[in-house]
Amino acid sequence: MDVLKETWAGKINEVTIGATEKDGGTRTSQITVGGETTLPFLFKEGAMPHAPVIAMEVLDIEPVDWPETLKKPFGDALRDPVKWAVKCVEEFKARLICVKLAGTHPDFGNKSAEDSAKLIKDILKAVKTPLIILGSGDETKDNIVLAKASEVSKGERCLLGDATEKNYKTLTASCLADGHNIIAESPIDINIAKQANILISEMGFPMERIVINTTIGALGYGMEYAYSIMERARIAALLGDKTLSGPFVCFVGQEAWRAKEAKATSTEHPEWGDETSRGIIWETDTAVSVLMAGADILIMRHPKAVEGVQVYIDDLMKNKGD
Repeated sequence: MDVLKETWAGKINEVTIGATEKDGGTRTSQITVGGETTLPFLFKEGAMPHAPVIAMEVLDIEPVDWPETLKKPFGDALRDPVKWAVKCVEEFKARLICVKLAGTHPDFGNKSAEDSAKLIKDILKAVKTPLIILGSGDETKDNIVLAKASEVSKGERCLLGDATEKNYKTLTASCLADGHNIIAESPIDINIAKQANILISEMGFPMERIVINTTIGALGYGMEYAYSIMERARIAALLGDKTLSGPFVCFVGQEAWRAKEAKATSTEHPEWGDETSRGIIWETDTAVSVLMAGADILIMRHPKAVEGVQVYIDDLMKNKGD
């Protein structure tokens, strides 16, 4: 009996992060995501030329709200973002680093654009992996900080974010001028995702360099809805909707470790089991869920969760050649 196979007219855009010396940058490697012509891991129905990739997150300030079980693997490196990035690359074998400039937020340190620019330069010098650079979420401050970060990393083909429907012009102009890719963020709404991408492209920014952040919830915190939005967007792209053809980035670690089930101690909830493994499982399961929805870039935190999810991705990709 013949197996019914779905065929699609559309294709997900390929986005390359990082510029090597021959491209005018200083990275020793590049990461390319996207290029799918089928739903996730359905290799018999279409192409999935690039495996999903994991980026390890580094903050510019010590994370005071992280539980001890998450802090422990990083030790004193949490106080020095450069050492933190180096540890992620050298010890935990990260292929992609995501630097979040959380300390530039007016309520969380109010670091200057100049301080952040120096940090980005120092990290670029210390590690040679491609970079994702994120602001703090304060729109006014991000317009200043990310413009400076974009300028000092010019030529390195980073991925900068987030551009939103209401705050995209400055970041788009910076990424255009400095040759970076951009993250377009939307609040779990497929129509706003389309609109954000259209607005960015109307400034002359190529759709082929936009990565989509539809925003997600962790396991148990709206995952079903986030999954359905990602799935709808991916199907629309494969049907030929160019405005939704960007690869997906998902902030897995950020969302998973917000969950009380991930960070509560065994003293607080003894019935929930061992706290040293519970948060890792929560982050891992959240990552696996969004992988099945089409995630191309996972931004994660705990090294053990990263390790487990990488093994899972590798196992799935073994079927690529079958």
